[in-house]
Amino acid sequence: VRIYYNRARGPLPPTRRLQVKAGFNKWEEIVQFDMEPGQGLPWYGAWVDVPYSAAVLNYVFSDRDQRNWDNNGTRDYHTLVAGEEKGRHVFLAQGLVEMLHAAMKRDSADSDKEVEDRAALRAVRKVEAKGLTMRKRREVLHEFLYTVPLSPRAGQTVDVFYRPEATMLRGRPEIWLRAAWNRLGAAACNAAGGPLRPLTARLDPCLPGGLGFYKATVQVPAEAWGMDLSFSDTDSTSGGFVDDNGGLDYHVPVEGAVTPRRSLSIVHVAVEMAPIAKVGGMGDVVTALGRAVQEQGHDVSVIVPKYDCINYNLVDNLVQESGFSWGGTFVRVWKGAVEGLTTTFLEPENGMFWVGCIYGRNNDAQRFGFFCGAALQYLKNTGRQYDILHCHDWQSAPIAWGDRGAAKAVFTIHNLSYGADLIGRAMQACNVATTVSPTYAREIAGHPSVASHLNKLYGVLNGIDQDIWDPSEDPCLPMHFSAENVAAGKEAARRLLRQRLNLAQADVPVVGCVTRLVAQKGIHLIKHAAWRTLERGGQFVLLGSAPDGRVQGEFNQLREQLAQAYPDRAALVFTYDEPLSHLIYAGSDLFLVPSMFEPCGLTQMIAMRYGTIPVVRKTGGLVDTVYDMDHDEDRARAKGMETNGFSFEGTDFAGMDYALNRALSCWYSDKPLWHSLRRRAMQQDWSWNSPALDYLELYYKALKS
Repeated sequence: VRIYYNRARGPLPPTRRLQVKAGFNKWEEIVQFDMEPGQGLPWYGAWVDVPYSAAVLNYVFSDRDQRNWDNNGTRDYHTLVAGEEKGRHVFLAQGLVEMLHAAMKRDSADSDKEVEDRAALRAVRKVEAKGLTMRKRREVLHEFLYTVPLSPRAGQTVDVFYRPEATMLRGRPEIWLRAAWNRLGAAACNAAGGPLRPLTARLDPCLPGGLGFYKATVQVPAEAWGMDLSFSDTDSTSGGFVDDNGGLDYHVPVEGAVTPRRSLSIVHVAVEMAPIAKVGGMGDVVTALGRAVQEQGHDVSVIVPKYDCINYNLVDNLVQESGFSWGGTFVRVWKGAVEGLTTTFLEPENGMFWVGCIYGRNNDAQRFGFFCGAALQYLKNTGRQYDILHCHDWQSAPIAWGDRGAAKAVFTIHNLSYGADLIGRAMQACNVATTVSPTYAREIAGHPSVASHLNKLYGVLNGIDQDIWDPSEDPCLPMHFSAENVAAGKEAARRLLRQRLNLAQADVPVVGCVTRLVAQKGIHLIKHAAWRTLERGGQFVLLGSAPDGRVQGEFNQLREQLAQAYPDRAALVFTYDEPLSHLIYAGSDLFLVPSMFEPCGLTQMIAMRYGTIPVVRKTGGLVDTVYDMDHDEDRARAKGMETNGFSFEGTDFAGMDYALNRALSCWYSDKPLWHSLRRRAMQQDWSWNSPALDYLELYYKALKS
């Protein structure tokens, strides 16, 4: 019999290597087989020889290392074997077949219901999280801008209230409002196809003396589904002081419009896409941002090269659709779905992407330049009008200055350390540019590739995929937990972590670190933190490896030194181990990120998702996500956040000690505060909900440019 397993539907983590372990008649005659992946499908298969005496086939699935299992929620999987009764009486008493069949039907129904319940709960949580994101944004906005009614109706009047003393217009003698509609400014149309014209109105103070809120009454057109507001100290459309939310305007949804809200058509052109072709953070952003914007009701698709090293088992419904000649070769066009996103794969027959890797060839710039040209030709061949072409880093930068028709170009800088010349050309040609955190945007503002185009550049913090990083459902954890039972959940994870790494089971804090061991990540501070943690009585766990043999040798030596000085107190693991990384995030008390520079950083957000408190160096996205317990209360409050960790400046040991010592002292001396801090960190939203809204703002801005 051939057993099939759908990896995309099961709990096993992404891998190309699966096994099935099978037995018969309550696990007699146990056998084990490797499963073969199907081409372009998530199904794996294996042949199993069924003995004549078998009445029931019992089986479970695992990865090749047998660290992760799918055993049907501890019930195992069972299949009745049809055939003659001869020889089967050893196992089967009269009526046992019927009993087993009924039991398996109950198990199957229970399993299906459990899957459906989990999916429904995830959907509810997503809706709640999106609602919370919108509510927080409104609360911050209402400090200086709100309307009555809060949800204006199309075709009716609305009162707009604005508090200039809380904005850049404080002290200006006059305050004027400019209202446009439907995110398109002067390009918005009414029901007859004519222009939906912006209007200007003067705001008058609600109280004598010009303090507090100012008010203006505005007539909302029947065709408007959104108000786009900006404020100035003059009624002129040019000159004066302007508060337009950094060029994005302030937006108020309108109900009851007679014209529907048009969804945007957005195409990401990228050379990475998680989980099928991922090297760095770019691949995560392409997939997660695409999904988040799609969930907001927009049409999102992705174009990537068809590498020969892609994990095609993670691509749904992959088919070859067509092809076209370009660049002296024939380019095959494949279509499929990745994580729910329509994905187009371009496969040139010149073999440019049949090289066994994504990066590392001497002609990478030529290969990716060819891909960008082919992508633009493919888009032209479709005959469709696209709103936004979103390109990423130097690899797909040529999209920005290529022949993209009427489509606008949005360009994201993930890391300015590579391809600065191509990034500079894209900055000049694009309509809007972004990078992966507000602080990193400020840090790169003086770079020659960026400096002359700062009016286009916005920093938007990346999010994390909360379906993957979810302690309430994580299959790598011994116990699922949330903010409500964080203490018990983390204790179970900590116990298993110590058991797996041969650490002492003791009531001491665990400091974890999951990182690449390269200079960017502050390796000299990681070494120092290991010693400091152990000197303070804690335990230290590191998961990572170094591409530089010299650096790896230094850490090999450090592991030996720590083992001699502090047996059972430190574990340094130098390999890729995805399940172990989940266990470290959940089982650690503190999480170390002492990067020299960090455009965004995801590990600190993942750690907080698991109730682990970050200790970080103040750079890039670490500044935008970690608010120091002792120094950042005001900064956190201004962002609608609460303090959630410990941070330091500088690159010396003293700075590192300042943050780490405060964190360890808090764990030792103030357990109620520590428990509160863990719950607080878990409840903060680091999903893609808010970044997706920010990107939508920028997509609309690009359309108006």
